[in-house]
Amino acid sequence: MKLTELFENVPDIEIKNLMADSRKKRPSSIFFCEKGMMFDGHKFVEQAIENGAVVIVHSEPIEEKHPDITYIRVKDVNSVFNRVADAFYGYPSHKLNMFGVTGTNGKSSTACIIRDILNDYSPTGYIGTIAISYGSVKLPPLLTTPSIDDLHGILHDMVSAGIESCALEASSIGIDQGRVDSVDFDAVIFTNLTHDHLDYHGTMENYFEAKKGLFDSLKEDAVAITNADDPYGMEIVKDCRCPVYTYGIDHDADYRVTKFQLMKDRTIFTLKCNGMEYEMETNLVARFNIYNLLGAIAALNLKGLSITQIMQKVRHISQIEGRMERIDLGQPFNIIVDFAHTPDGITKLCSYASAITRKGNRIIAVTGSAGKRDTAKRPVFGQILDKYADMIILTEDDPRDEKVLNICSSIASGIKDTNYIIVEDRYDAIRQAIEMADAGDCIILMGKGDEKFMYREFGREPYEGDDAIAEEILKKYVL
Repeated sequence: MKLTELFENVPDIEIKNLMADSRKKRPSSIFFCEKGMMFDGHKFVEQAIENGAVVIVHSEPIEEKHPDITYIRVKDVNSVFNRVADAFYGYPSHKLNMFGVTGTNGKSSTACIIRDILNDYSPTGYIGTIAISYGSVKLPPLLTTPSIDDLHGILHDMVSAGIESCALEASSIGIDQGRVDSVDFDAVIFTNLTHDHLDYHGTMENYFEAKKGLFDSLKEDAVAITNADDPYGMEIVKDCRCPVYTYGIDHDADYRVTKFQLMKDRTIFTLKCNGMEYEMETNLVARFNIYNLLGAIAALNLKGLSITQIMQKVRHISQIEGRMERIDLGQPFNIIVDFAHTPDGITKLCSYASAITRKGNRIIAVTGSAGKRDTAKRPVFGQILDKYADMIILTEDDPRDEKVLNICSSIASGIKDTNYIIVEDRYDAIRQAIEMADAGDCIILMGKGDEKFMYREFGREPYEGDDAIAEEILKKYVL
């Protein structure tokens, strides 16, 4: 693409790449001097030029050392980056039916449910915490919501592969940093809002406003779908320009479950919507998963799928990796792997474990907390586990440059009555949980899900994933 197609009054030079990370080689690229949480792109202009940048877009004064480099000063680098990335990749989100999902918990599950149901009717991609997937392509995740250039590049690849729809997780940090500003959303779902990311946002009010910004910016012919049972549900959509629809269980809603029966391996429920009642069955379990399913059903129905079409698919939703994933190799006790890493997420998982564990059997919890992230929630984790678990094993969970023992001790400060041990190596922690389990017990492995990496002081290190480790230990020591 020619630079003249992206900017006015510039040289007629060929642009082959966009660059946000000055460390990556990008020949004939435009480098955008973004200001992030830790780094300011203005300080890395020379490195960007060494790695192929021929155009520098900046907002602060910089020394224009190179006569063969085009320097473009703008008021807002992020806004220009969004506009340019969208154009450079051929406006891909405008060519896709775009579903956005935002909220503290349930983003991955809701987005994956949308993809799983819709994929049989319209080729659908997914971008989020679990993976980047479309068609036969499955790539490791980047950020929950990728950077501006990565995101539009992925959407472009989806369009080129014949994908027609995409379910995208929109994180609060991604929204706040403007990563989705130029995404043309057709439907956005709000799941819930509870304590998380306060190390970044500072207050719940700021956290809420970041999420709300996505709904405020929706185009008039989009649809906003919100959880009527969440305290923030109606507030977050009050300034929407587009139609708003609700879903819920406890309050009246456009899509409402009026009664349901939760079982160990499935859920039967009545869905009331569009003046009709539908008797439905799904292999999803736990009350919070019914909320995730409801949000997905509402979005899919509003964007063209009939309830009858949806009903055929919800009976057998594909296992969402690392989300309420039951590890069952025939052992006489339950093992559940879940990404739960917030107070609300842990409470919901523990509550479900309690519901399926008979009196006299134990809940054995294995968890940790991420290093350098929202330390205030650690003692709260301990308090929740103290209420529900019978044995707690505290271990590592992306410690970064914090000592695992210190993180675990902070969680333990909230534990008053329940027995706990600290096992710093996560593999060994899972092994000990499995070895101590008796018939009828329930082990819950929280925080990592199926993630194949562990953040340490030096960066990402390969990690097998809690699901894979649990299976490996069962085969080696139990079965």
